[in-house]
Order: sequence, then structure tokens, then C-alpha cells
Amino acid sequence: MTRPNLDLAPIGNCAVSALIDRDGRYVWACAPRVDGDPVFSALMDGDDPEHGFWDVRMEGLKHVAQAYVRNTPVLRTVLTAEDGAAVEILDFAPRHPQHSRTYRPLAFGRLIRPLQGTPRIRVRLRPSADWGARPAERTTGSNHVRYLCTGAVFRLTTDCPVSHVTEERLFRLERPLAFFFGPDEGYDQDVGPGVAAALERTVAYWRDWVRKLYLPLDWQEAVIRAAITLKLCAHEETGAIVAAMTTSVPEFPQSGRNWDYRYCWIRDAYYVVRALNRLGAVDILENYLGYLRNLVDASGGGHVQPVYGVGLEEDIDESVVETVQGYRGMKPVRVGNQAREHLQHDVYGQIVLPLVQSFYDLRLLRPGAVEDFHALEKVGERAFVMHDQVDAGLWEFRTIARVHTYSSAMCWAACDRLAKAAEHLGLAARAEVWRERATIIRARIEAEAFLPDEGRFGASFGGRELDASLLQLTDIGFLDPMDPRQVATFDAIERDLKKGPYLFRYVEPDDFGEPETAFNFCTFWFIEALHQNGRTDEAREIFEAMLSRRTHAGLLSEDIAVETDELWGNYPQTYSLVGVINCAVLLSRSWTDVR
Repeated sequence: MTRPNLDLAPIGNCAVSALIDRDGRYVWACAPRVDGDPVFSALMDGDDPEHGFWDVRMEGLKHVAQAYVRNTPVLRTVLTAEDGAAVEILDFAPRHPQHSRTYRPLAFGRLIRPLQGTPRIRVRLRPSADWGARPAERTTGSNHVRYLCTGAVFRLTTDCPVSHVTEERLFRLERPLAFFFGPDEGYDQDVGPGVAAALERTVAYWRDWVRKLYLPLDWQEAVIRAAITLKLCAHEETGAIVAAMTTSVPEFPQSGRNWDYRYCWIRDAYYVVRALNRLGAVDILENYLGYLRNLVDASGGGHVQPVYGVGLEEDIDESVVETVQGYRGMKPVRVGNQAREHLQHDVYGQIVLPLVQSFYDLRLLRPGAVEDFHALEKVGERAFVMHDQVDAGLWEFRTIARVHTYSSAMCWAACDRLAKAAEHLGLAARAEVWRERATIIRARIEAEAFLPDEGRFGASFGGRELDASLLQLTDIGFLDPMDPRQVATFDAIERDLKKGPYLFRYVEPDDFGEPETAFNFCTFWFIEALHQNGRTDEAREIFEAMLSRRTHAGLLSEDIAVETDELWGNYPQTYSLVGVINCAVLLSRSWTDVR
């Protein structure tokens, strides 16, 4: 059994997702939603779990090759035996048009085909129940097996002899076999042709979606894979976008920094829709705007949590489960996230900035109206009130409360964008109100966060500590990249937070001690800042280095070890994939160079 690692390939359809390892084994999938109970829990259950996976074992296995079908999240794994026999496995989650809507069931399709020789295989399907505590109970029929998982009942429909599956019998693969692991309902067609047709239509859907993206000239494959995976992190039913597909992969070994990222952070989703908007992926933007409008209505101008459930749930309280051993045996394994209790005032800017696009963007099916602007003003009012109040900051400190510069700057951005939107909508009086408020916040930041003796900004009002988020002052338009104050801030960050090619969020001890791994998204921020400071060759060099750290699936987790380059933290991390897209767009040659 392969030791758990993050060299995993996600598949999904914007309703369900799974992570598959290099051997073609499902090791992680949750139901009925991404934040639900794990159906496949092996990733979180030590080195040799007895259940929580779905694999295909080949007699005399010698070699495994794996790659995505071009421009899709359909995964192809080829197993080759010592005698040359070979098997192809195709894994996907169906997604395609059907009956004037998008068909995206809570289901996975798997096709196993003989390629060469007379391969002998064993299919082992062992879903979990009760958060990995036990194998799911099962019942069998003539052509199906039912699995009573927690939160969902799955049915495997197959043209493979059912007893081959239930007995995990070694057998000769002499013809293609189809498996549909989905809802507990009848499969209304021949499973072999049905799964094959769903695969063909799913491939066609994704290739059509990718074909409509506006890509940079350079690094197109990296951008395409990042974009597809970001889409897989969207819960299409509500418009939510989760931060990652996993929970409790530690930020570094035995750190206790094991968090559940299967929820929708307003901050993370803001960065995701901005990145995808650069590629023209308006479908995800528009769906997320609906999610945000529902949050705005529910808040009524009051407190907004930094994170919600994909179904807009407020109550995602954090708890620890003891039924699994944890990633590589590292506990705790957390469900829920305490950040829902935090004050993080940057969220008000991260609500306003995506929503104001609806007042300008003529592509949208639902453009923003004056009534939407007035509803959004309530969020702006909250931003103005909270801009100089202490919070936990974007790094979600659990025992440290300060007036964080980044949070205050995002409140400024909320007021600034509301002023511009009001002017665009012909609301001159409201535009003046929001301009005045933006001016007040700017003056406060420049007075309280600026350090005259060093000519730079600090990470908090009255504080001298550094924080990589100060690099975002240019991104939101608070400072010009060549403003001497920002240049000095950049220089200090490079001096104190950069370790090798990587950037740390901060280096001061926090609630759990000193950080030991770099934060991938911050390294991408640093790459952008290098380019803005005229050091483009260095920026491209570090960007190429970051691309080389990706998994075989072309993806990144949240963190990376400086000494070993090993990936840590939840996976695939939307922040990190946003960085891939943003830097590729920024650093690429122009299309006019080649046409």
C-alpha cells in the first residue's frame, strides 16, 4: 500500500468530487456534499486503511501511468504487468447537457478496459461510514450492490459479475467493464453503453468549456488545469466555492495546524472569481454572485462571517473526530471550522468588489440594478464602521487581535468601489458619500499603519510586524507599485519573509508556534510584486520553480516545505491555483508576439 501523499488527481462535476492516487485508487470523496461524511476516507486513515477506498489491483503489476484526458477532469490510468498485459481505467464524474439542464449526479463513472495481453485484476470497492469508523453496510442484487454510507446510500451498477466485486475475486479481464457508483436508484439503460456515452458527453462538455477560456500565450496547460480544478471546487447548486476538497492535511508535520477547508470562505472565493474572470469564465462568477447576494440579504447590514457552508449555513462549528488516524497518522482530524466565529473585517471588501462588477458587465444574464446597489450599501456601511476595529485578520489568528492593515485596506476598497459604482449608476450624492468615507479610511491607514522611520507599512495599526498581505495594497489600488512607501514595504518583505524561492505569510510565532512551511499563494504574490518592481526575469524564474513543484496532476496544496519542497496543507488549494493563473497571465508573452 502506498503511503498517503498529496500526489492526487481530482475528478468531479460541481456536485461531487473525489481524489484518486497514482495507482488509480479513490482515497477521498465526501457525500452528499463536499463537506459531508467521507465515502472514501483512506487519505485520512493512516498508512494501511482496511476500508475507505476503491482500487483495481493487477496481478504482476510492473508499471502505472496516469494522466488526464486532454482539457478535461477525466482521469486515465494504465496498469501494466510484468508479462506485458495492460489495463486502462477511465474515471470521471458525469457532467453534460440533458433535458435542457446540466446533468451532474452524485455519481462516479469508471470504465476498465483490457489494452494488451490477458490481464488479471481484482476490484476492491470498500466505502466507509460514520466518518471512516467502519465499512459501509451493503446489500446485493443481480447487477448491483447497495452501500449504506452515512448521509447517502450509493448503488454500484455494473456489467461485471457482482460476486467478483463483493468477493474481491481475482479474475481475467477479457472485455471492457463499466461501473456506475451513484444514487440508490435504478440505472435506466444498459450500463456499458450508458457509462461510455456519459464519458463521451462529459469529455465534450469540458473541452467546450475550456475552448471558451481566454488564455495567455505561455503556460496554457498549467492555466487550463488550474481553471478546471477551480471549477471543480464550485458547488454549482448554490454558487459556493470551497477553499479545498480536503480537511486536516497539516500545514507541516505534527503541527496541529489541521483545518477543515471544505467550506466557502468569502476571501478565497473572491480571489477565485477574480482569477477566472481574467480567463472569461463568467459562469462561475455569475453563480457565485447569487451566493453573495443571498449572504448580503441574510446579514441585513450586520456582521458577516468569514466562512459559510456551501448551502449558506452559518453553523459550521468545529469539532474533532477520532474515528480515523489522520493524514499519515497525524491528528487532529477536524470537521467544521472555528473561523466562522471570527471577526475578519476584510470580508466586507471581498463582498463588494465582486458584486460591483454586475453594474458594469454586459455579459451577465442578471446585471446589477439600483436596488442591488442600495442593498450593497449596507455592506459598505459595515465596512466603514469596522475599518479601524480589531479582528483576527486574514490569517485567522485564534488568540491575536489587532487592527490589521489588510482588513482596513479592504474596507477602504469597499467604499472606493461603491463610490465608483454610484457614479456609474448616476447616483451622484451617494458617490460623494462613499468617496468621503474612502478618504477617511485612507487617511487613517496612512496615519496608523505607516512607519516613517522605515518608510514602509506595518501589518497592523501601530505594529512593526510584517505580513505578506501588504503586497496586496497595490492589487486593490490603494498604492501604486512604485510608490516609495510600497517599494520599501516590498523590500522589507523580501528581506524578512522570503526563504529560498518561497514566501512565508509571516514569521512571528502565532497560536501554534513559529510557522515552518511557506504559503504558496504568498509566493505567487511575491512573483507579481517582483514583476511590478521591474524584476521580471526573477519573477519568471520563481514562477517556473513553483510550476515544477506541482503534483503530476498539475496542482498545488496550501503550503510547501522550504528544505524538501514537499507539499503540505489541504489540497487542491484554490488560493494556490489562483496564483498559477494570475502569474501566468501577468508574465506571459502577448499573443501579438506570435500572430
